[in-house]
Amino acid sequence: MSGHSKLKALREKRIRDGYPETEERAQERRENLLSMALAVVVHQRRKELGLTQAEAAERCGLDQAKISRIEGSDAVPTLPLLYKLSKGLDATLRIDIDIDDDQPKIILTPHHAAA
Repeated sequence: MSGHSKLKALREKRIRDGYPETEERAQERRENLLSMALAVVVHQRRKELGLTQAEAAERCGLDQAKISRIEGSDAVPTLPLLYKLSKGLDATLRIDIDIDDDQPKIILTPHHAAA
């Protein structure tokens, strides 16, 4: 069972046991899920390009520590950050957020494959 699946099962158990999630905690969880989804696609795309974190950072106009925080899901993405990542990683960034689903989907499509 993945880490996310374990957390989801624990959250559902707490709700069943009469401990509903606060809105503040729900918002925090949604932000964490978005950060984790971004971490996965940035890491995958960086590896596809054969870049180190430092090389990716230079291409994105960021520092290596920021790329490390993004890949560690320790960075809450902002629009300017998403723009820099998509430009530096030579990809189109698409984020699908379904308000009825707690699983944001982030896709980085390489420009050569976008056509």
